[in-house]
Amino acid sequence: MSFVAKPPAPESGPPPAETVIENDGFFPDIDPREIRELARITSSITAPRLRGAILAAMDATEIDLRAWVAEHKAQGHETLADIPAPQLGGESRNLIRYRRIIALLAKAELIDRHRDFDTTAAGAGPGDELDESVRELRRDAAHAIRDMLGRTRTTVDLI
Repeated sequence: MSFVAKPPAPESGPPPAETVIENDGFFPDIDPREIRELARITSSITAPRLRGAILAAMDATEIDLRAWVAEHKAQGHETLADIPAPQLGGESRNLIRYRRIIALLAKAELIDRHRDFDTTAAGAGPGDELDESVRELRRDAAHAIRDMLGRTRTTVDLI
């Protein structure tokens, strides 16, 4: 006996109604519709699932940037937008990077935690491809965090 899960139904209709997620006051609030667009998250992902993934991404990012935020607050910058940074498209690079981090981590969370499954041998290939995709999403988010911190993306140690 075998079981084969069917792929998710194709996207139909507009994404569900979603409200902006309030952040901690330093980082900007996050609009789930914008994250859906940035990360190409289909409407087959429910609003509560996306909200949970975004909250997890916001939490993880806050932990990674906690010392950096404290340093900037000590300098008198009350929000991420207050930190002097080069502009791209009329917006602070820091704001662009922050939204990118949230989109990448939220998508990685959704793929990693909510993937469909297949218990036959045929399911092994797509799952392995998703693992690689999750690693790439997390790597890109780590790069964006390192860019905000002003650190290089590569660490080399001589053994």
